[in-house]
Amino acid sequence: MKPDFMIQRKLMVHHQLAKRGITDPLVLEAMLAVPREDFVPEALRAFAYDDAPLQGPEDNPFSQPYLVAQMIAALELKGGEIVLEIGAGAGYRAAVLSHIAKDVYSVERVAQRAEKAATALIQHGFRNVHVLHADGIHGWPDHAPFDAILVAAGSSSIPKALESQLRIGGRLVIPIGRRQEVEEFVRITRLSEGEFKRESVSSL
Repeated sequence: MKPDFMIQRKLMVHHQLAKRGITDPLVLEAMLAVPREDFVPEALRAFAYDDAPLQGPEDNPFSQPYLVAQMIAALELKGGEIVLEIGAGAGYRAAVLSHIAKDVYSVERVAQRAEKAATALIQHGFRNVHVLHADGIHGWPDHAPFDAILVAAGSSSIPKALESQLRIGGRLVIPIGRRQEVEEFVRITRLSEGEFKRESVSSL
């Protein structure tokens, strides 16, 4: 029997997100709107809404839906923002962001992933997402400043180039830590030209 992905998506939003503290209506609506199954490999589609990360081919991981929602919620988007994403992956996170933001600029350092993400996003009608193959540590200065920046991969420190591309009042969310160590979500808010507020959002 063919899976009913819409039912699975509704259950995911209710049980995995809302019941675990994700309350932002924009995030919940976006997670409900985007078909996650369109972004995972065919062999993994049946597991698209599992409450667990998936391991795709070529060491391409897919974060569990709750983690995607948690990171996006931490950006505290209101709608209509210009958002920078570092780490396009398969394009799913950018697709979710695109339902809230005006434009999403996504940088991916692995050429094959960047190409696949761009193709998937275009195929599924996400016209306000723009993908660049480059090293995300440098951001995307041509489109700065950004209202929000989301960094998908963990880092031992916060890249200065990304901080500098935040609009005053803008927020950056990044997992801080190294492999084998506990990580935490850190949110950086730019208060002025040279002043930033750092806070822990939650532990991973």
